[in-house]
Amino acid sequence: MENNNIEIKENSFWLADWGFPIIVGLMGAAVFAGTHMYIVHGVGAFNEVSIVAMLKAGLDGGSYGAAAAFGASFLFARILEGSLVGILDIGGSILTGVGIGIPAILLSLNITQPTDNFALALLVGALCGLAIGGIIIFIRKLTINQSSSTFGADIMMGAGNASGRFLGPLIVLSACAASIPVGIGSLIGALIFYAWKKPIAGGAIIGAMIFGAFFPIVASV
Repeated sequence: MENNNIEIKENSFWLADWGFPIIVGLMGAAVFAGTHMYIVHGVGAFNEVSIVAMLKAGLDGGSYGAAAAFGASFLFARILEGSLVGILDIGGSILTGVGIGIPAILLSLNITQPTDNFALALLVGALCGLAIGGIIIFIRKLTINQSSSTFGADIMMGAGNASGRFLGPLIVLSACAASIPVGIGSLIGALIFYAWKKPIAGGAIIGAMIFGAFFPIVASV
């Protein structure tokens, strides 16, 4: 009876893998619609003032390069981080990536319909969120879930800048638990980023990825 209850919980919406892209899709729809509200009505963007100012500069001057590059780079980094660590930072991925980066890219290509129409903004944002969540689950299935180690936590959301400072040591410990070479690579990456006075979580992830490519984790039978 107890095993049946555990299986039911694991297959529930909140714990199932298929539920994660839907949740991210809902957030993406809301944030992209907020950007539509800001572009059309001047209020509603979900982000920090300094980041929204990049989009505002593009709207005023016609150059969206800064907003597009900044938002897209954050989105790409957070997708990798979410796949490997299991924690999706919604500030960098959804608020900045979907809310600023993707609209800026579309506007730079003179594609204005998604940002001018509210219903279309909801649809495009939802599709972007579904794609992000799906990519993270797909990469995680092909990499982390192939080994006996979880290499960190299960999928979570909302790391935040404050809690993100403590992720570096946890990533290194998880990498060491996965395999010794991957752990060494993660430690080297963390030390390099510490020397550069950058967040060590990024260095730990990159180091683990590089060493993991040369010393892949063999799944236990």
